[in-house]
Amino acid sequence: MEYRVNKKTGDKISVIGLGTGYICDASEREAVEALRLAYEGGINFADLATAGAKTFAYYGKAFSDVRRSMLYQLHFGANYETGEYGWTTELDKVKGQVHWMLKELKTDYIDYGFIHCLDGAGDWEAYQRNGVLQYLLDMKGQGVVRHIGLSTHTPALANLVLDSGIVEQLMFSINPGYDYRQGEYAKGSMDERMRLYRRCEAEGIGISVMKPFSGGQLLDGKTSPFGKGLTRYQCIQYVLDKPGVVTVLPGIRGREDVRQLLGFFEAPLKERDYGILGTFTPKEAVGACVYCNHCQPCPFGLNVGLINKYYDLAGAGDSMAADHYRKLEKHASDCAGCGHCDRRCPFHVEQSGRMKEIAAYFGV
Repeated sequence: MEYRVNKKTGDKISVIGLGTGYICDASEREAVEALRLAYEGGINFADLATAGAKTFAYYGKAFSDVRRSMLYQLHFGANYETGEYGWTTELDKVKGQVHWMLKELKTDYIDYGFIHCLDGAGDWEAYQRNGVLQYLLDMKGQGVVRHIGLSTHTPALANLVLDSGIVEQLMFSINPGYDYRQGEYAKGSMDERMRLYRRCEAEGIGISVMKPFSGGQLLDGKTSPFGKGLTRYQCIQYVLDKPGVVTVLPGIRGREDVRQLLGFFEAPLKERDYGILGTFTPKEAVGACVYCNHCQPCPFGLNVGLINKYYDLAGAGDSMAADHYRKLEKHASDCAGCGHCDRRCPFHVEQSGRMKEIAAYFGV
């Protein structure tokens, strides 16, 4: 397992976490064994915006003895009174549900208490007006909630709430479809979405990613907006290459899904390579580096993806980006202009020219 650190909280988080989705449909035995398999494979992070109430008891049974080693996202606004997922901003219901979740999970604290599923300014206003936000803040003040998060699909709303300064983790839907304006939750332009990712990186706010497969649509050529199916590993790598991302949360239904996810780390790079996206990239994305490293290996040893990422982050105001760049073994100034990366780039980026620009910016 690989881990990344949320700079705001200091938590060391597995780059693949658990999206609980429909684990509630599994038998208790299957669910508990799947969750333990994930834990044994190094997964230490889970989102609890699940489809059904049974998930919480499954987690309580699977992880009560290792609770201190797990990190949970709980959502203030998710409602399971009917046994299935619902959404509310009614304060009394939110309070009741939070206490019920804690009881089912066999825990007395919440690692990340989330402002849940806001996609419009009206949602944010209701969350504040009804006292739900204050309740979440009070729970943090009491030490029951350790950190505050936000889940949304909308860049503009994310930026609005991030401006409040209280958010330490953002749950956002990232996949090639949504980034290229394809799919139900494809909100905001590609540039707007990338600016949000870079803002999170610059401010140290970790992004936990929901819907990495666009609800499974990207995995099947018949439903993919690109007309071709991608693999799970291509989608996961795409997400992990985005600035700010600390963990991706694919949904699991049982042990086989967990085994497949853990296999990502043993898969050769060619199985993770998502350069195929370049064959159906929209015009607005042509010429923009997405840090995929399809151009590797560079004959002169440059990590072209990281060089581009640190340059873009520096431009977005990340004060640490220049330091990270200078610690690279090879810099943009080491580019010989051979054109290897220009010919290999599926997104038609003229990297040799960009290396000159980056070298001039950083002075090396």
